[in-house]
Amino acid sequence: MADKQEAAGSKSNLKSSKPDIASFAGLVIALGGIIGGLMWEGGKISDIVQISAAIIVLGGTLGAVMVTSPLSALIAALGGVKGVFFEEKLDPEAAVNEIIAYATKARKSSIVSLEEDLEKAGDKFLQKALSLAVDGTDLQELRKMMELEIAQSEHHRESAAKVFEGAGGYAPTIGIIGAVLGLIQVMKHLENIEEVGKGIAVAFVATVYGVAVSNLVFLPAANKLKARIRQDAQDKELLLEGVCSIVEGMNPKLIRVKLEAFLQHAGKSKKKADAEAPAGAPAAAKG
Repeated sequence: MADKQEAAGSKSNLKSSKPDIASFAGLVIALGGIIGGLMWEGGKISDIVQISAAIIVLGGTLGAVMVTSPLSALIAALGGVKGVFFEEKLDPEAAVNEIIAYATKARKSSIVSLEEDLEKAGDKFLQKALSLAVDGTDLQELRKMMELEIAQSEHHRESAAKVFEGAGGYAPTIGIIGAVLGLIQVMKHLENIEEVGKGIAVAFVATVYGVAVSNLVFLPAANKLKARIRQDAQDKELLLEGVCSIVEGMNPKLIRVKLEAFLQHAGKSKKKADAEAPAGAPAAAKG
């Protein structure tokens, strides 16, 4: 009971942010593989360094994205860059334990007694759902309101992913435009045959930039953000299901069993979840 009171007496934080090693490592490996392959064949890094090509590809892609996307989506995309390299994730086990503590208290006293714990909730979404529950909101209405919030959050964050997705589609085409522009310049100097080959090689650097930035940066970033969105929605579904179970007056032990499905989905093995449930449920259920 002392542990429970200590947990309820201080504000918890159910989410943590940490670097996504896979994103950093993947980018390094991809660049290393491409540059390593170039040098293996006798090429040099200076062969693919072209400022004008970079300006054409990056400037053209940025302009196309700005024409296509509303300002709000562009701002969301800038904020989404952090989400590609840093993962903010709910701790599902801690969330379940906190919900069980609330369920136990509501079952012993009443759901109104949770009002004093609202400020200590470890997640804003959980805090809002509990607040609606404490206010006596109808269960169906509560679920509808919170699911609408989940959907709106998904829609807002998906707009950022679509910006990167669009950039990934435009970049290769802009790269081809850069290559054609380079070839036009080469054609002006056909009288100097020795320089034509070098000029053509330089011209195609823009195509390399366009394809590379699309497939190494923009499209992977879009897919990573989509994965983050799905995970965030899953986390909120766990919290919502827990609060709705509290409103229904479900036994805390049954709530734990119900929410274990989310633990398994989050990557916990069934064996581990089964082993932890008997130890955790009585502790949460005891007053």
